[in-house]
Amino acid sequence: MTDESDSAGAGTEDGPTPTPGIHHVTCVAGDPQRNLDFWVETLGLRLVKRSINQDDPGTYHFFYGDAEGTPGTSMTFFPWTDLPEGEVGAGQVSRTAFRVPEGSLDYWEGRFDERGVDYDAREERFGETVLPFRDPDGLPVELVEVEIPDDDPTTAWTAHVPESAAIRGFHSVTLWLDDPDRTEGLLRTMGLTETESESDAATGNDRTRFAAGGAVGKYVDVVETDRQGSSGRGTVHHVAFQTPTDADQSGMRDAVASMGLRPTEQIDRHWFRSVYFREFAGVLFELATADPGYASDEPLDALGDRLVLPGRFEDRREEIESGLADVTVPGTDTAFAANRAD
Repeated sequence: MTDESDSAGAGTEDGPTPTPGIHHVTCVAGDPQRNLDFWVETLGLRLVKRSINQDDPGTYHFFYGDAEGTPGTSMTFFPWTDLPEGEVGAGQVSRTAFRVPEGSLDYWEGRFDERGVDYDAREERFGETVLPFRDPDGLPVELVEVEIPDDDPTTAWTAHVPESAAIRGFHSVTLWLDDPDRTEGLLRTMGLTETESESDAATGNDRTRFAAGGAVGKYVDVVETDRQGSSGRGTVHHVAFQTPTDADQSGMRDAVASMGLRPTEQIDRHWFRSVYFREFAGVLFELATADPGYASDEPLDALGDRLVLPGRFEDRREEIESGLADVTVPGTDTAFAANRAD
């Protein structure tokens, strides 16, 4: 753990330093090439890190984000080809939503039509327009139109999608829970504030929104349901929340433990340091630091170009590479090459 002496990590008299919002979301995929093609070429996200699952080094770990891999923009995948298809149910993140600029959903519907993406009719939710769709493994995803301010911390990646439509990090996650009360208390402890509720179209129950104070990935929606689910392809593995410094993370870990949950010790994940725990209803939560970031081990303009192995795996590179499927990262779309943000 690094020494963090600034007051930002000290928290408040009433609790830990509030999380600014989501750091990343990690999901389970099937075929790695299909996953790359969809998330890079169709959705236009940047492959900011090509690595391995550090707990299962025979499996890729792909990280997609904005042009700089900004915290709050990173959707990551473990492509386990031998797993069965999962089903979303209670105790899972049921939807992951991304921000897109106002007025861009016409573009996205046209793009989805051209590329055969499975999507649903638009919905209105909490005064915002939402476009639900699924990735090739059936993962439920949403695009939400928002106003992108001039000082937004994200940087559009325009290798495949124009800036006027490019995904600009997370909007929210939806938690499906069989008993939401204690989880809602946990979210309050983590610094999120309940803002509003409305009927949820998918379940008929209430959807309650909690908001963090950051600009990206600030919302967590809670929906009560007793629907049964199962882990597998097309489901979320875990959701990570930002605890930017080690001191922030330590304070949040202590607060979580004081509620009777069982967080792990800090684990070095090479691009951030992590603490994991299952919240009361079974969703796997992670706390992740901002540093050192995805550009700590390769130049910003070369992110994702090569297989990066965290230090302890480097001496096994030949063995690991021989066990991974060959993949090709989709090239730059010449229609938007002039706007590419390196």
